[in-house]
Amino acid sequence: MIVVDDLHRHFGGFHAVDGASLAIETGSITGLIGPNGAGKTTLFNVIAGRLPPTSGRVHMDGEDITGLPPHELFAKGLLRTFQIAHEFGSMTVRENLMMVPGGQSGESLLNAWFRRGAVAAEEKRIREKADEVLDFLTISHLADQKASQISGGQKKLLELGRTMMVDAKIVFLDEVGAGVNRTLLNTIGDAIIRLNKERGYTFCVIEHDMDFISRLCNPVICMAEGKVLATGTADEVKNDERVIEAYLGTGLKNKVVAG
Repeated sequence: MIVVDDLHRHFGGFHAVDGASLAIETGSITGLIGPNGAGKTTLFNVIAGRLPPTSGRVHMDGEDITGLPPHELFAKGLLRTFQIAHEFGSMTVRENLMMVPGGQSGESLLNAWFRRGAVAAEEKRIREKADEVLDFLTISHLADQKASQISGGQKKLLELGRTMMVDAKIVFLDEVGAGVNRTLLNTIGDAIIRLNKERGYTFCVIEHDMDFISRLCNPVICMAEGKVLATGTADEVKNDERVIEAYLGTGLKNKVVAG
């Protein structure tokens, strides 16, 4: 689904992404690991249109999408989440979901005045969809809570839920487990697996928790210093000498090797 070819992103003299090439297969849950500063989030930002590349190309389903802005990629079914959840805190959890679909008729002042029945019918359909998503994610009990009042892990589930409000093809998840307790992380993992198997979502997941990566992801890609270092199964990558070397000095060597 996604092919990245010799991608570079420079910040002055710093090469955050330095000639990375990789492929994400349709229907896969691909893991992206690497030590801090490896270029993983910058790679996501370039693919998802938040940053233009210095050079290189990105293709989605054979179409060149290099440099397209996020709203155009959103319309093509390419979505991403963030390390820190971007919820609308003053809105309820349900309202956060309901605002996702674009082009809602109620956004037009004329429709709001003269087509109130159509606007109400559409809002009802979107509300029902939001409630289905909340039920799928097992957070229906949070529907009427302000998004600012739920836990960090629940906010990560809410971000995942947003991707379910539209016809997502591929979702890039950036450190979905950061600050999340083990119980909620398992819930998030279950939801990702179900979305992949039951609804055909393709995922690419940045995560430092190797148990989580091993459970969900095949293949796993390791980046270091802006380059792709190794690709394979979780066990193959964890035992690759180049990967172990890349983690030296970070305190993660044993975690990478042992999982």
